[in-house]
Amino acid sequence: MEFLYEYGVFLAKAITIVVAIAVVVAVIAGQAMRQKPSNGQLEITSISEKLDGIVDYAKGVLLSKDELKALDKADKAKAKADKKQAKKSSKDSEKNASRLFVIDFDGSMDAHEVDQLREEVTAVLSIASEQDEVLVNVESGGGVVHGYGLAASQLQRIKDAKLPLTIAVDKVAASGGYMMACVADKIIASPFAIIGSIGVIAQLPNFNKVLKKHDVEFEQHTAGAFKRTLTMFGENNEAGREKFREELEDVHGMFKRFVSDHRPDLDIDKVATGEYWYGNKALDLGLIDSIQTSDDFIMAKNKQKKVYAIKYAAKKSMAEKLGLGFASATERGLMRVWERSQSLFR
Repeated sequence: MEFLYEYGVFLAKAITIVVAIAVVVAVIAGQAMRQKPSNGQLEITSISEKLDGIVDYAKGVLLSKDELKALDKADKAKAKADKKQAKKSSKDSEKNASRLFVIDFDGSMDAHEVDQLREEVTAVLSIASEQDEVLVNVESGGGVVHGYGLAASQLQRIKDAKLPLTIAVDKVAASGGYMMACVADKIIASPFAIIGSIGVIAQLPNFNKVLKKHDVEFEQHTAGAFKRTLTMFGENNEAGREKFREELEDVHGMFKRFVSDHRPDLDIDKVATGEYWYGNKALDLGLIDSIQTSDDFIMAKNKQKKVYAIKYAAKKSMAEKLGLGFASATERGLMRVWERSQSLFR
């Protein structure tokens, strides 16, 4: 009996501790889930300093003491001459020095990265002067029409501000990704980068036969003949299919006109077939302007300008830090299922 009594006391304490921990976790989780999304922050880092650091380190390893001494003497003389020249030309020469701003865009199907892009473009436009220019590294195989349309419009803001804009494609800029790229004054790409895919696709499953097989009725009521052309659960008809194909052709026509407006020398009928090409062939077709990686472009510009990377990083909410963002992310994903089944740049 004494053993059972002690065991009961121990069990009660254990349960009390577990319940207390559960209550604390529940309170923290509740506060975290109610927390409003926090603003992100802008990060500006010097790519020039990074590259110069690599060069200095390599020289320190590879050169002899005498060579380093001679190099140091030459660098000091050059720095002195540059300083003297700067004073003669302008007191604000350092402030107004030409800069290259680098932005990375790694796009997904729903193009939600455009929220980050718009902040980065706004930051550049806020600090850039007429001597500056912008490089955007685009990597995307395309996605929803409205998302990539907005992304292209963000790049157009740079053009409207009269800043030279270069797009670099190291891996892929297809469909919506190419729609973004064609806005640039110049497009560069690596030899095996995937370019093109100027086409539109839309697809969705239809479960109507499955529902009928299991005697499940589906009702859908609309006001307007083409409020919903195709449906996942109802029985589709030829009129709806024809209207849907007509809408796809309209979007494709918009896509072709957009590319033609920005690259008027392009034979649009030849390249707007939905096909894609690798870098060298894309150059032959006029889809890009030169074969060059973003690394080589930045290294070459670093000899003339200060190079800075611009990145807008969204802060994680408390819920995300605690790993509680899964449910809300799943909900958002389900909400996008239908949206993703609509017209896609692919």
